[in-house]
Amino acid sequence: MIALYQVDSFATDIFKGNPAAVCPLDAWLSDTEMQAVAAENNLSETAFFGPDLSGNADYGLRWFTPKSEVVMCGHGTLATAWVLFNELAPDKDVVSFSTLSGVLVVTRGQDGLMIMDFPVCSLRPAPHPEDLPRALGGPALDFCTASNDMRLAVLGSAQAVRDLKPNFHAVAQMGKFGLIVTAKGDGDVDFVSRFFAPQVGIAEDPVTGAAHTVLAPYWAKRLKKETFRAQQISKRGGEVHCQLDGDRVKLSGRAVLYMKGELYL
Repeated sequence: MIALYQVDSFATDIFKGNPAAVCPLDAWLSDTEMQAVAAENNLSETAFFGPDLSGNADYGLRWFTPKSEVVMCGHGTLATAWVLFNELAPDKDVVSFSTLSGVLVVTRGQDGLMIMDFPVCSLRPAPHPEDLPRALGGPALDFCTASNDMRLAVLGSAQAVRDLKPNFHAVAQMGKFGLIVTAKGDGDVDFVSRFFAPQVGIAEDPVTGAAHTVLAPYWAKRLKKETFRAQQISKRGGEVHCQLDGDRVKLSGRAVLYMKGELYL
């Protein structure tokens, strides 16, 4: 029997933010078993954490979409930290995870806030792909590729991002890890975004921490600031607070438990 938690990340109420499954492990399952569990859960990510075999962190952490393992997942990390801080290790205020993206640290903040310390992704301008207007229903103002293989397209307004109805077949031709669409925010929001990753089995991800490791450095250059209030304006929606710190970015958010259960393998 393996415990299973489902946590809505980057949210303070259930049915909002991004749901992630979290499975604590006493001993690691095989890759095939973890992929099968993630496919059965059919959420954008299932996180598995267990013994850190490298000896560099408190736990090892891996993330799987219904189709494949990914090298970084913000909302899955936030959900895992919530399970530890609130269910399994309530005496801890800091937890560290050995991952495919290096050691990631999460700190307990005030009023349920959790602060994740992630590496920044570098960006470079790129020619606009031929499929980009078809993917977006029109041209983009700017287009970049990121070191995590995400693609970034910039539109002229937050409303254009809200109204976007992407062509997923065209989006799937852009990189291995999905397309971020962003624009300068309105009101007291610095920037907005949406994220599409049909390549890994996620048509639209509700709130994507990994995308903000790309978005924060992009908007830092354009807005001339290092701290941001960001919104991912998917149907479920979510808020991410971002703070650049050299080659790291601190992503902060809250989470709420939706469900606890048990797996029988």
